[in-house]
Amino acid sequence: MPSTLSNSIMLQTDECEALLGNANVLPIFVGSEEAFLAGHIPGSALIRPKDIVCGVGPATGKLPDADDLADLFSRIGLTPETIVIAYDDEGGGWAGRLIWTLDVIGHTHYHYLDGGSIAWLAEGRASTTTAQAINPSDYAITIDRSQLITADAIIAALDKPDFIVWDARSAEEHAGTKVLAAKGGHIPGAANLDWLDLIDRTNHSRLKPLDDIKHMLAERNIANSKAIVTHCQTHHRSGLTYLVGKILGLNIKAYDGSWSEWGNLEHTPVNTL
Repeated sequence: MPSTLSNSIMLQTDECEALLGNANVLPIFVGSEEAFLAGHIPGSALIRPKDIVCGVGPATGKLPDADDLADLFSRIGLTPETIVIAYDDEGGGWAGRLIWTLDVIGHTHYHYLDGGSIAWLAEGRASTTTAQAINPSDYAITIDRSQLITADAIIAALDKPDFIVWDARSAEEHAGTKVLAAKGGHIPGAANLDWLDLIDRTNHSRLKPLDDIKHMLAERNIANSKAIVTHCQTHHRSGLTYLVGKILGLNIKAYDGSWSEWGNLEHTPVNTL
């Protein structure tokens, strides 16, 4: 397996541009077909958000099965040698969800384009509105179950001092004043840092400075000394918080059942503010 072309998960637009001539590099835009055809990095493949979630209620954001993932990644031509550059047009939620999916299948050769297509297009970099023909592959999928965490495993860890849940939802959802499942509130002991607070809308939806994000995390006792599990409602918003955890070198996993599962299970504990 090759090493990535940069030691950093996160790339800036100029770094991404410098990699595009490499045969093994595949930019992947995660978003709508409409946004993709409005302008994307040349050579990009398109993954729609619905392609990387199971879509089965109530926990619609859970991981698809291995056969569906094999079909998806074979369709876009992924091979074990491919170096993915994940990006989206919203500040990193869907790109982060893709990177989590790649971790789950053991494909660790990837980068994230900071600011995604918002920054890329704003800077006038080369783009196209035409989808490129892609040679399909035959990508075999193995699910790494160690990358997944269940509701029962979270319950078992709640009293451990070296464990913490990062709730990426809004303050209202965390408090239980906005209810999007049978139960409202939060997992006991969970720290709330809204995914939107990580994004700098004044800088083309790039991440805020990493030192600022580290400070926000430290204020909430989300530290690299802890095992961290992040979630939102459907593991879309927590795609970004998972990605940020990876960028910062944290010991982080994502709960793909998220609140749409936790809030609809009878036996899960819930706190409100």
